[in-house]
Amino acid sequence: MKFLKFLLVGVFFGIVLVKSEAVSWYRIYEMFKFQSFHMYGIIGSAVFLGILFIWLFKKFKVKSTEGKEIDLIPKDKGVTRYILGGTIFGFGWALAGACPGPMFILVGTGVFSMLIVIAGALLGTFAYGVLMKKLPH
Repeated sequence: MKFLKFLLVGVFFGIVLVKSEAVSWYRIYEMFKFQSFHMYGIIGSAVFLGILFIWLFKKFKVKSTEGKEIDLIPKDKGVTRYILGGTIFGFGWALAGACPGPMFILVGTGVFSMLIVIAGALLGTFAYGVLMKKLPH
């Protein structure tokens, strides 16, 4: 019962992404060809709201559902790791037509070929876990 609220928020988020066409392969294709502002508007809004909510969390010392203060740990500095990781993520997104969240939403809408993409994502995550110590961080 504890996780029901998370399930409901996830279902709501999935509906919003489907209705806004953020999970549409065509919209993602348009974005990567710089033909439409649609996806850039969605992503830009998410970045702006993320910055706003992080600022509000810090300013008002918002607590988690367990009553603990939310402590945000700063990420390590470094340009190479983010450029390389972002490039790999972008290539995967462009090739699959979906990033991790929408992969599951697309399965829920009946696009069962996304199960192959999910299997590939899990395999890639596993490979990263095995090779993590040998990769530059």
